[in-house]
Amino acid sequence: MFLMASFVFVVLVPAFFTAFYLWTRAADQFASDVGFSVRTEEKGSAIELLGGITELSGSSSSDTDILFAFLSSQELVRKVNAEVDLREIWSRVSVEQDPFFAFDPSGTIEDLQDHWDRMISIVYDSGTGLIDLEVLAFNPVDAQNIAQAILDECASMINALSNIAREDSIKYTEEELENAVERLKEARRTLTEFRNRTQIVDPSIDTQNQMGLLVTLQQQLADALIEYDLLDDTTSESDPRVTQAQRRIEVINARIASERRKLGIGEDGGSGEAFANLVGEYEGLIVDREFAEQAYTAALAAHDGALAEVRKQSRYLAAHVKPTLAEKAEYPKRIKIMAFLLLFCFFAWAILCLVFYSLRDRK
Repeated sequence: MFLMASFVFVVLVPAFFTAFYLWTRAADQFASDVGFSVRTEEKGSAIELLGGITELSGSSSSDTDILFAFLSSQELVRKVNAEVDLREIWSRVSVEQDPFFAFDPSGTIEDLQDHWDRMISIVYDSGTGLIDLEVLAFNPVDAQNIAQAILDECASMINALSNIAREDSIKYTEEELENAVERLKEARRTLTEFRNRTQIVDPSIDTQNQMGLLVTLQQQLADALIEYDLLDDTTSESDPRVTQAQRRIEVINARIASERRKLGIGEDGGSGEAFANLVGEYEGLIVDREFAEQAYTAALAAHDGALAEVRKQSRYLAAHVKPTLAEKAEYPKRIKIMAFLLLFCFFAWAILCLVFYSLRDRK
């Protein structure tokens, strides 16, 4: 008697109500399949292409892991709901008719996310990086629209990740290039201010010219001294030629002294700066400018290299299965659900019977 009664209540009654619900209340659902993966392509340069060492495209596991987490996020649910109105699609069958598979349109975003987990199946193969989705809806077109919206949002997310990676890759080189440009502008501006202040384009050239003039004056002084010695030996002191030679020597000495003072003091309205100081300051400015130019050239080369490296790498979402359009309802799988339910209830009944008779035999 116990076996029969327990079998009816544990196995037959749940199976009857489940079958009644599945075949009379549960609405037919259509599935749309979509599959995609994240691909990263390495584009080689012209030399690499000639050498035949271009890398083939491959999957990016880290990006695929991010995408897999994104598929179950509330952010994606919000975006897809804003695009195709999930509340309306999943509530085309009323909750009164199908309380398990239908959605209450008055539910919160958390309720919608829970229903999302029931209506969308995600399979992720970490080895190959492939993601397969099965989207359910009460209409085949609705299921396909949801799958397409998911595919579009995932592609947008991958593009955003690619843009962030691209910006991060060139951000440092852009900052270095901006600093190098400002340094070069400042060096050139300082050199221009020096030239405007001193009215000298290149102090080293002026110094060379004055040194050449001093050499000429000293040569002339040597000639004048020789001429004076010759006249002193052959004529008397009263000879006007001796006086003229002495006068010439004095004038040349005065000119040499004047030119030497010019080499020591630059004339600028009567108050100048020492040429040695001007030359030292000018050479320091030239060194600063050359260093700034070299730093700018190096920063520009690094920035161009970073841009070239970014252009070589492209990350995109590749769909190996486009969103399908179902022709017949495959869900809910009534026979499969009934088989699992009967199997579960039978094992539960068997365990219950074993426990009951075990306890009875102990008494």
